[in-house]
Amino acid sequence: MNDLDDIEWRVSTDQILYPDALAEMEQRNAAVQAGDSQELIWLIEHPPLYTAGTSSDPTELLSQEFPVFETGRGGRHTYHGPGQRVGYVVLNLKKRNSDVRGFVHALEDWVIAALAEFGVSARAVEGRVGIWCDTPDGQEAKIGAIGIRIRKWVTMHGFSVNVDPDLSHFGGIVPCGISEYPVTSLAQLGIAIKLREFDEALQKTVGGFLKAIDQA
Repeated sequence: MNDLDDIEWRVSTDQILYPDALAEMEQRNAAVQAGDSQELIWLIEHPPLYTAGTSSDPTELLSQEFPVFETGRGGRHTYHGPGQRVGYVVLNLKKRNSDVRGFVHALEDWVIAALAEFGVSARAVEGRVGIWCDTPDGQEAKIGAIGIRIRKWVTMHGFSVNVDPDLSHFGGIVPCGISEYPVTSLAQLGIAIKLREFDEALQKTVGGFLKAIDQA
């Protein structure tokens, strides 16, 4: 199973409120567990908000300018907002390789492959959550976040990539608990694209992701 034939690929063009997206994800997760629904890859954009993962530290929430939502995904605080592409992935790992770490690595590699379509040399860094790249001045910076939850071997949540968000909004948190490095975006790197163009890169490279999680 290395294509999208049995997976719903959904792109929401309107901003979706976080509680609505979470409810939709949880409903789909249960339906996939029961065998009553297709799996789902959902590309979405949220209005400005902060989420708190299961390892979040309240001291790392520096501002309450935007709503804060508790979420069942792993990780700490993160920001979602306009100009950021969020990918929610509801896949049944029982049908594939039931390997949580392998799933996370495959998710990272998928985002990295999509960024490479725009000439960005991104990477995962051992011991540091997220997707990283170098800014034009040589500073290492975070361009994407990864956070998942797995319930009865069906995944939820996924990734976010900064295409052209307001980076000042990240100042209200310590992103994923890492204060030593800045956050960047494709726009800050001088790559002016629309979310739709990044979606096309994700769709072009999704086969490699699905193949990776199919391998035992």
